[in-house]
Amino acid sequence: MSKQDTSSTSEITAVEVMRSSQAWNGDRIERYPAGQPELTVMRLSLPANTSLPWHTHPMPNAAFVLSGTLIVEDKQSGEQQTFHAGQALNETVNSAHRGYTLDQPAELVITYAGVKGQELTEPLPGEPEEF
Repeated sequence: MSKQDTSSTSEITAVEVMRSSQAWNGDRIERYPAGQPELTVMRLSLPANTSLPWHTHPMPNAAFVLSGTLIVEDKQSGEQQTFHAGQALNETVNSAHRGYTLDQPAELVITYAGVKGQELTEPLPGEPEEF
């Protein structure tokens, strides 16, 4: 194939996994933080039977479940929602929650839309750092 020959037997596909201005629990995402924008993309691996500490996020962020299953739980209401490999979710902003796995590990890619110098997560008092 020459440099100019860009033909291929496979086709490019694009699948929109999620588009929403609400978190997984229905809370509206009101605004982005003020300041110099800084996007952070993180790959997070959670072992089986692992619970993250209760925490909040000061900025909008979205996660894509690469493998396994993640259950997200709201601290105040106790509401839970389950996300499987291939699904995406918007996390809540300034609302306490946690994620946990059951009998299988889970792997996620998370994109945080914050500002320079801003922490990605804030643990609740008495809770350890999320990562």
